[in-house]
Amino acid sequence: MRVAPLSTDLDDVARGSSKLMRITVGLAAILLLGLSTACGSDNADDGGPVTIRFSWWGNEDRAKITNQAVDAFEKAHPNITVKTESVDFNSYFDRLSTSVAAGDEPDVITMGGAYPREYADRGVLLDMTKVSGDLDLSKLDEPALSNGNFDGRQYGVPTGVNTYGVIVNPDIFRQAGVKLPNDNKWSWDDYARLATDLSKKAPEGVYGSDDPTAPETLDLFANQKTGEGLYSGKGGLAIDRKTVRNWFTMTTKLMKDGATPPAQVSAEQDTLSAPEQTLMAQGKAAMMFGWSNLLTAYREASGAELVMLRAPGETTDKGTGMWLQASQLYTISKRSEHPEAAAKLIDYLVSDEHAADLVKSDRGIPANPTIREHLQANLDANAKVEFDFVNRMSKLVDGQFVIGPTGSTESVDILTRVNQSVLFGQKSPDDGADQFVTELTNAVS
Repeated sequence: MRVAPLSTDLDDVARGSSKLMRITVGLAAILLLGLSTACGSDNADDGGPVTIRFSWWGNEDRAKITNQAVDAFEKAHPNITVKTESVDFNSYFDRLSTSVAAGDEPDVITMGGAYPREYADRGVLLDMTKVSGDLDLSKLDEPALSNGNFDGRQYGVPTGVNTYGVIVNPDIFRQAGVKLPNDNKWSWDDYARLATDLSKKAPEGVYGSDDPTAPETLDLFANQKTGEGLYSGKGGLAIDRKTVRNWFTMTTKLMKDGATPPAQVSAEQDTLSAPEQTLMAQGKAAMMFGWSNLLTAYREASGAELVMLRAPGETTDKGTGMWLQASQLYTISKRSEHPEAAAKLIDYLVSDEHAADLVKSDRGIPANPTIREHLQANLDANAKVEFDFVNRMSKLVDGQFVIGPTGSTESVDILTRVNQSVLFGQKSPDDGADQFVTELTNAVS
C-alpha cells in the first residue's frame, strides 16, 4: 500500500530535492452543494459540435505544449472544441474546489495525490468504464492504472508514471574502490554494508548514503517485510510497531557507523528546496533514495552521470515492494454533458503518437509502453536513463497502488519529526516507533 505524495511532478515543486518531494499538501475541503447542473459544456447535441473544458496546473512551458496537443486533437476531431484552463500549482486545487461547489467544474480535470479518491468518494468523478468505447485503457500498464482505481472503479487515467529507487553516483564508488551492487538481488544488509564501506573508503566528508528515512522508503520496507505497506486497502494504518522499530534500529546504526551523516546534517537536509543543495548534488553522498523523474535534476546539479538502482530488499518472499506511481491523473466530471468527447481527449493525450511528440515526458514517463517505445529514439542521455529504469521497473512491480486514506498526507511531517528525535538520541527506536504509529493512526482515523 503506497504513500501518495500530492504529485511527483517536478514542475509542482520547482524542481525541488527528493527531500522536498516528500512534502505533501493537506487535502482541501470539498464543499459539494449537490447541484445537478452541467459542468461548463455547450448545450449541443453529442452528435454535432460540442465544447468541453480541460484544466491542469503548471508553468508556461507546460501550457504551450498542452495547447499544441489540444490543437492537434481538435484537427483530428473537428466536431469537438476544447477550452483550456491552467493556473499555477498553488492555486489549482482551491480553484477546483470552488468550481465543484458551484457545479461548474471542467469536463476533463487533472488530479494528483489523494485528491482523486477524495473527489471520487464524493461522487464528483465519472467511472471510466462508462466511456470505454472512446477510451482504450488496455494499452496502459495495469499497475499504473491502479493509481486511479478505487473500490473497483476506474476514476483516473495516469498522465505518466514515475517509480522509486536508489540514485547512485558511480564516480564515488570508483574513487572508493567499491563495486556497484547487483541490484537484482541486493538486501538491506547489503545496502548497509555498502554505505558503511563507502564512507570509510571515499574521500573525507563523503558519506555512503544520505539518511534514507521517508514515507516512501518506510512503505517499501514494510511491504517487503509483511506484504503490506503503511496503509491498508480497507483504510487505516497497516504498518506495525515492530516494522517501524526495525527501521529506526537500522537507520540509527547506519548513522553511528558513519554510513549516513550525523543527525544535524540530516536535519538540515530535510529543509532544503533545491537539488544543488543536497549531498548527492554536491558529491558528498554515493547513494540516496528518490523518484526516477528527479534523476535528470540531480544529474544536472551534480554534473555526474548518476544512475538508478532498484531498492534493496528484493530477495524477500513478500515481493519486490516496487510500484509505479502516476505523476498526475486525468479524470472526467460525472456531471459532464459530453463524457464521450472528454474520453476521446484523454485517449488522444495518453495514446496518440503525435500528442506524445509534443508532450513527451512533461507529465511523467508515459504509462503506455507503445508510446514509451515511440519516444525512445529521440531521447537525450538523461531522459533515456529515466525511461530505461521505468521500463525495467514496470515489469517488476508486484502490487496495486493504493492511495492512503484522508489524513495520510500528515505522514511526512510526523515521520520527519519522529525521525529527527530518534537520530538525535531523544527517543529510542522503540519509543519512536510507538509515537509514529500512534500519531499516524490518529491522523487517518
